[in-house]
Amino acid sequence: MTLAAPATLYVGLLVAAPLAILLAYSMWTQTYVSIDRTPTLANYREAFTDPLVRHLMIRSILIAGSVTLVTVATAYPIAYFIAVKARKKTLWLLLITIPFWSSYLLRVFAWKLILGFNGVMNSALMVTGLINEPLTFLLYNEFAVVLTLAHAWAPFAILPIYVSLQKIDPSLLEAATDLGDSAAARFFRVTLPLTIPGIIAASLIIFIPTVGDYVTPSLVGGSDGKMIANLIQVQFGAANNWPLGATLSLLAMLAVGFVAIVYALGLTALGRRIR
Repeated sequence: MTLAAPATLYVGLLVAAPLAILLAYSMWTQTYVSIDRTPTLANYREAFTDPLVRHLMIRSILIAGSVTLVTVATAYPIAYFIAVKARKKTLWLLLITIPFWSSYLLRVFAWKLILGFNGVMNSALMVTGLINEPLTFLLYNEFAVVLTLAHAWAPFAILPIYVSLQKIDPSLLEAATDLGDSAAARFFRVTLPLTIPGIIAASLIIFIPTVGDYVTPSLVGGSDGKMIANLIQVQFGAANNWPLGATLSLLAMLAVGFVAIVYALGLTALGRRIR
């Protein structure tokens, strides 16, 4: 207990205390000039009855789920190649970290330049003659948000899956081969079930922070790509309504936690069923 006391205190100060402050603020009311600290559930009633909050919450979860699906689906083949086929694994892992050598904002702005009306993609398509005028659906919508976030979070999906692939005992694959399994059968009966923990870890690493991202939707999402975090940012900033912002933050955390738990349990059950 004595040895764990510093770590417990540290976690309490950095995790429990901010959550307690958010909970306290969510029970208060913002007046014109100050905060009324009389406990009330008015903010929760407003959040549950406001159609804009429900719309943004659902959109945020759908966008985060799409980002997670796209990122994991593209990261798995890359991780498999590095873990199974590649010879210079360290070099490949180093190449994966290259995006982190630049600022996150620079990468978002780069996608804005690529997808823009006069951006790289439209210019290339027009030069090749595939289109006669720039495409307008590439930027300032949910598609742009999903694409940008999927690129930004790709390394966070590749590395956990790579680690899970590295932990697979080669003798299991050899036994499956001796029993007459084809390459596809070995993958679905041995490799995929054993990498379910890595897939879950990658998915949660991507899904949880993606729901709370407000920078990317602000820069490339436009009005059609706004998420719940943008509304929270407005409440803490321009609207100066910290109690409602705290309420929305807690509700977003609860929604993300519920979806994450259901997803992890479902994927774990699926992995057991495949085996």
